[in-house]
Amino acid sequence: MEPVLAAVVDRLESLLGAAAARDAPLGARTTYRVGGPASLVVEVGDDRQLDAVTACLAAAPGAVPILVLGNGSNLLVADRGFAGVVVTLGAGFSAVDVRVDGEGTGATVRAGAAVSLPVLARRTVAAGLRGMEWSVGVPGSVGGAVRMNAGGHGAETRDVLLGARWVDLVSGETTCGDAERLGLGYRRSVLGPCDLVVEATFGLEVGDADAGGRALTEVVRWRREHQPGGSNAGSVFQNPPGASAGALVDAAGLKGFRMGTAQVSPKHANFIQADPGGSADDVVRLIRYVQDEVERATGVLLHPEVRLVGFAPELCPR
Repeated sequence: MEPVLAAVVDRLESLLGAAAARDAPLGARTTYRVGGPASLVVEVGDDRQLDAVTACLAAAPGAVPILVLGNGSNLLVADRGFAGVVVTLGAGFSAVDVRVDGEGTGATVRAGAAVSLPVLARRTVAAGLRGMEWSVGVPGSVGGAVRMNAGGHGAETRDVLLGARWVDLVSGETTCGDAERLGLGYRRSVLGPCDLVVEATFGLEVGDADAGGRALTEVVRWRREHQPGGSNAGSVFQNPPGASAGALVDAAGLKGFRMGTAQVSPKHANFIQADPGGSADDVVRLIRYVQDEVERATGVLLHPEVRLVGFAPELCPR
């Protein structure tokens, strides 16, 4: 371990005690369920701990690799792991506050970044609100949704996001900004890799809880019918303009194609699944292979949507 990293790891262990885990496996914290350990994983329980972690990391700006981790639903960590500090949010950032406006037609929902999107979808629908039903099918967190403008079923986070609060773990600066400031686009935002979303605020409409419940049921039904289960991170590639990534992979004859312990799903070609106990490196090799074959067959270079961490450069997709 590099000396500066070792010193920061020791300091964070001293500050956080049981909330800091050295050589912690990361695979179990992702939906792929594969990948190696991190030098240190810190689970921040409240704003006081967050201030302590930020101060420690900011004391060595740029010298310590940092990984912000939410639900791990869009993340693949290399078999060799991550030589750095992983920061994730605990239960202290899982509050949801709903406030209906005076006219009873709209509501403001403030949610901690650790809240899972399916939980937020069900809670807002139970409160008689409309606008988040689509998110019941997205296995990520509020923080992840803000970072990558998560979406599905014709809707996106930016459709309902009013603003967010985030912390730059390198500089220690806290920012409260409206949705416009986040520069949300297709699966992207202006947030950097060391920006930790703390909470977000959404603007929803007052609707009918029963109708919302039926919409949730339909999203879940569609997901089970059209998308595979098992260990995966959802869509692997972004859809290129005017086309479907899954259709391009299928047209290249790769649906069901296997490489070691990784396989293109026979059910949906834009999903790559990992075998139980499999290799993250096999998954990324397959991503690269699919990328190359689709470009050879169609002339279209697919860009990964899944975030790749810790891989040797020669393995990484283009």
